[in-house]
Amino acid sequence: MQLKQIFRIVMPVMMGGAILLSCTGNRKTAENMNRDYEKGTFGYDLDYLSEKDEGLIVLKSEDEKAQVILSAKYQGKVFTSTANGLEGNSHGFVNYNFFDAGIVDEHMNGFGGEDRFWLGPEGGKYSIYFEPGKEQVYDNWHTPKAIDIEEWKVGHATAREVVFTKEMEQKNYLGNLLNIGIERKISLLSGNEVADKLQVEIPEGVSGVAYETSNRITNVNDFEWTPETGTVCIWMLDMFNPSEGAVTIIPYNTGDGKELGKVATSDYFGEIPADRLVNENGVLYFKTDGKSRGKLGMNAKRTKAIAGNYDPLAKRLTIITFDTNPDATYLNQEWNPDRDPLVGDALNAYNDGPLEDGSIMGPFLELESCSPAAFLKPGESLSHRHNVFHFTGEEADLSPIAEKLLGVNLEKVRNIF
Repeated sequence: MQLKQIFRIVMPVMMGGAILLSCTGNRKTAENMNRDYEKGTFGYDLDYLSEKDEGLIVLKSEDEKAQVILSAKYQGKVFTSTANGLEGNSHGFVNYNFFDAGIVDEHMNGFGGEDRFWLGPEGGKYSIYFEPGKEQVYDNWHTPKAIDIEEWKVGHATAREVVFTKEMEQKNYLGNLLNIGIERKISLLSGNEVADKLQVEIPEGVSGVAYETSNRITNVNDFEWTPETGTVCIWMLDMFNPSEGAVTIIPYNTGDGKELGKVATSDYFGEIPADRLVNENGVLYFKTDGKSRGKLGMNAKRTKAIAGNYDPLAKRLTIITFDTNPDATYLNQEWNPDRDPLVGDALNAYNDGPLEDGSIMGPFLELESCSPAAFLKPGESLSHRHNVFHFTGEEADLSPIAEKLLGVNLEKVRNIF
């Protein structure tokens, strides 16, 4: 596996307060000067994003096979990654159409990004996306600027990780102004770290790229965040490129529904059709071709704190892992202030698709995780880890990884729909 080498970042040079890397900026490096990369490759996205942000930070392995693009200008996002260098597939969804339009959207600026930091809840009694008293419909929905368009600071950058910071204040639906400190650390993982974290052996023919995100929020108010004041949660969203054969795989804890709750909520945007969602032997299979809008959610008692996506066309197996606490309180994110705000999901999966008017933001697929509710006293913090692992190779080599981590054979996944 390519990840066996020690990871480093291309060390940044400070110029005028911006972080400029030798591989970014408006001019290509000598290595890339006469090379035009195909759309869909990491090299194409690196060139494209360098035109949008001259301060990109790129973490890469010694052999430069595993690479990850980060951006402080775009809210500490992991924009995309590759397991096979500049000519390898770019795993993250980059919204070229939105970038090229050059507009500022009052609701949400959908630049894309393979892994982005957001805060919940989106809707409900504690929402930070709707002004107090406003009907919770799209026209009144506004993503907080700090996690949408404002630039973040680079706390520090080392040979293995980068820390981003942001301070924000946001009024919630109850009318309380929450002051929130954010710290987000992104670390590229070595092959040994991947094997240790997942407790799995990586076959020789498999390439990979993996990173850990450690996300922390702090109560900077002079009052405690309680059920009466409202609170927030950390919300991590991963946007990947879909394909005709892509399937999201979610193993879950089986057992009594009275004790564990229902397996999943699958009607957020209308019930997901049976030919797109299969529940079999403790595993959910969700077709993620970017052609039909649907979302599902799973509570902290049901989730095993792991999910995956297999794309047989791109020969990519993606695994996400995240922190969960089955005894904690999770926030409801539905656009309905009459619902109980203290009953929500720990895991979500989304497949993009056309709206009624035929328009579409992506297409893309998403895997998401949330922290418990941040009921914090002044100065207290809550942390949430969310990790992303991409493996590329032949199905026969990838399948043992899926069998060990997700409990499924990839041939079955490929033929489930």
